[in-house]
Amino acid sequence: MTDIRPFLWFNDTAREAATRYLEVFDDAELLSGSLERPDGESGPTWSTTEIRLGGLRLMLFDAGPEFPFTEAVSLFVPCETQEEVDRLWDALCEGGEPGRCGWLTDRFGVSWQIVPTILAEVLGDPDPAKAGAARAAMMTMSKLVIADLLAARDSA
Repeated sequence: MTDIRPFLWFNDTAREAATRYLEVFDDAELLSGSLERPDGESGPTWSTTEIRLGGLRLMLFDAGPEFPFTEAVSLFVPCETQEEVDRLWDALCEGGEPGRCGWLTDRFGVSWQIVPTILAEVLGDPDPAKAGAARAAMMTMSKLVIADLLAARDSA
């Protein structure tokens, strides 16, 4: 079986990002590399840190500003409860920028989608009016709110 891992190129914050992600995700794990910068070093260090988040292995690389992140690639995090949505949204959005429809960009420039698992159900409701009402509600949100999605669907 082929082992495929996302490789994220940071300017000079890979270690800081790894440290933050290890704090935010309950099941996160440092697999290789160091979270500490060599004494006296600043700027890109051409070093790699590998972490595991929710079973996904991520390579975080410090190498300079040549390739900034865009929203064309994001990390999708399905959440079972509103409490989980709130906790992850708040932690990852700290110092970053909220987007629309559950998307945010963290302070390191990485795009995330923090999405309640119920979203697929409400958007896929067999009644087009209910699905449309849920979709319209979602389009007005930054952080997704399960109760509001359900209320929109159920009011149609």
